[in-house]
Amino acid sequence: MANVTAEEVKVLRHRTGAGLMDSKRALEACNGNIEEAVDLLRKKGLAVAANKSGRVAAEGLIGVYVDGKKGVLVEVNAETDFVARNELFQKYVVDILELACLKQLCVDSLKAAKHPAKEHTVSDELTNLIAVIGENMNLRRVEHVTVSDGVVASYVHNKISPTLGKIGILVALESTGDKEKLLELGRQLAMHIAAAQSLSISVADLDPAIVERERAIVTEQAQSTGKIGFIDKIIEGRLRKFYEEVVLLEQVFVIDGETKVKDLIARVSQEIGAPITVKKFVRFALGEGIEKQTVDFAAEVAAQLK
Repeated sequence: MANVTAEEVKVLRHRTGAGLMDSKRALEACNGNIEEAVDLLRKKGLAVAANKSGRVAAEGLIGVYVDGKKGVLVEVNAETDFVARNELFQKYVVDILELACLKQLCVDSLKAAKHPAKEHTVSDELTNLIAVIGENMNLRRVEHVTVSDGVVASYVHNKISPTLGKIGILVALESTGDKEKLLELGRQLAMHIAAAQSLSISVADLDPAIVERERAIVTEQAQSTGKIGFIDKIIEGRLRKFYEEVVLLEQVFVIDGETKVKDLIARVSQEIGAPITVKKFVRFALGEGIEKQTVDFAAEVAAQLK
């Protein structure tokens, strides 16, 4: 067995992110050859990742990054909230944010891209992280917003750092007006969207499937009233109320509880002397759409005792 120095272990740990003893064992197994030890640890990471790949990962972090007229949201999942507080996991998310934003990478392209601080890919680094931390993880989704003349504003809710949290919002506003005032409006709208869970910018943008599902519900409700001659008016009234609940421009601004968002935008447009258009917004809430497992810890313990 090769004699392994502390410096060699340090180099290998820096290259791979592996633990102290794992690095030492890998070097001993490879007779001190660092490149072979890197490959060995990567293979080990792939095996660990394969074993954990079936486990539900619905916790983790939302990362938010804005660079001038571009912004990106990234979601990286893990199995437990405990991992979200792990410095290695947080660093992984931070490291890939700028890369995703500047190169405008989709999730698959980001996974295949070279990691900015490593010699391997973003996906390979996540595999290494799975081996080190011991939980299933997944780089789940990436979404971009851009403007040609305007600002991109952001907001992070339940944050653990300025760019990491459990809910992330990006708002793209197009306007030739004062950029500082425009950015302030964008931040306020981002906070509103986080709280109000807006589904679209305008009624015209709302997913037709959502509209039809709601129409079916309010139609059944209207018919149950027995007011046959007023059913169409009841349906349209209830749909209008639905739009006011889910459509950004029709919602009441949560910060003052009185002004409609479209009226707020019109007012700021007058103040800055230029029209304002909400080009796009994106809202990521951690784990949304993932079916979480209900764990019976008593049953798990009983099974292990058997």
